[in-house]
Amino acid sequence: MADHVIIGASAAGVAAAETLRKNDKKASITIISDEKLTLYSRCLLTYLIAGAIDEEKLIFKGKDFYEKNNIKTLLGKKAISIDPKKKAVTLEGGTTVSYDKLLIATGATPKSVNIPGVDKKGIFTIRKIDEARTIIGMLDGVKEVAVLGGGLIGLRDAYALGKKGKDVFVIVKSPHILSQMVDKGASGVIASTLEKNGIKIMTGLAAKEFLGGDSVNEILLDDGKKLKCQLVIIGKGVKPNTDIASSAGLKVEDGIKVDKFLKTSDKNIFAAGDVAETYDVARQANRINALWPCAVEQGNIAALNMLGKEAAYDGSLSMNSVDFFGLRCISMGITKPKEEGYEIISKSSEHSYKKFVLRNNKIVGMVLVGDIKCAGVVSALIKKGIDVSSVKHILCETKFDYAKIMPLVKKFSDKFKEEEYQDTIASYKP
Repeated sequence: MADHVIIGASAAGVAAAETLRKNDKKASITIISDEKLTLYSRCLLTYLIAGAIDEEKLIFKGKDFYEKNNIKTLLGKKAISIDPKKKAVTLEGGTTVSYDKLLIATGATPKSVNIPGVDKKGIFTIRKIDEARTIIGMLDGVKEVAVLGGGLIGLRDAYALGKKGKDVFVIVKSPHILSQMVDKGASGVIASTLEKNGIKIMTGLAAKEFLGGDSVNEILLDDGKKLKCQLVIIGKGVKPNTDIASSAGLKVEDGIKVDKFLKTSDKNIFAAGDVAETYDVARQANRINALWPCAVEQGNIAALNMLGKEAAYDGSLSMNSVDFFGLRCISMGITKPKEEGYEIISKSSEHSYKKFVLRNNKIVGMVLVGDIKCAGVVSALIKKGIDVSSVKHILCETKFDYAKIMPLVKKFSDKFKEEEYQDTIASYKP
């Protein structure tokens, strides 16, 4: 009877545990997590803060999931090291857990800032439910909020707190928001919507120091001005939790290096989710696509390979979806190519923006703001690597002509069903 051990109890880890049990009723399965509360969706925490959902809506598996599936749990226990030779994981306190096959699904940690005063009360990153609960508990005493970072994470936080009636200031060092996700044209449409709804965006600025006593009450900006705030959210993105893999001698670059079977440089250790570098179908290279549905799929695939079933991972497509005050935005694939050899087709107006990135007459990236109805079909075109030279002149038409494009898609895939790709897009909703 094989011993399967999983470090991490979020999307990838739980999906792997479920797949292991479905395929092997007798195997020993152990999940290790540094959180006591598990099985909740981190990507919905901003909705909890906004008051759009309650905690019950965060739960994605029943509370009896572990018991029903005969999965041993070590919750509130941090794994600190892996010994590949002894095939053992060591926890804080010295306890060791032996494994035959190990999955590292340690996810990612929010990036912080190294400036004076960052340890004051009232300064948060939002990655765990305890942080969200603390923020909710202090909102009655908060009037002004500063959000550091104009990326997707920061703007979602700003949106949530704006919905709670707070005066929100987004401080962005870049010249425009979402600089890593979209270009200036799309950013302008989104920024206009946010500002019309009371969220103030301050570009070209950074925090220099957090001021106040035990709790923050002001930020000193790098232009010398001060900004009042009783709550600060650091939304600077995340970094993969690779330390435990690096110290074990596994190959690590931006994330843990894995092959198409999600196997690391050690044949008995696998990795999945936000910590793993997996194949990106648009870039045709490995990278981290830190998305919930990707993590679930990778967890499932990793589990099958832990069982020796040799299931190859076809790869993922980087994709982000946001909805700010009714304005929808979806980006996928390569949206800001830095090399030569790409063709850009775009069209913008006051309330909408469309951009398609092509390489060798194949779509490899897209940004849609406002009208996103064609997103499902375009994701199929990207994933299938379909030549769109015969229809690329109509991609930016106000009325997207499905009649001209669908036959092209179906020609390359008899099994293509548009509704399946619409479901794919829906799974990436924030």
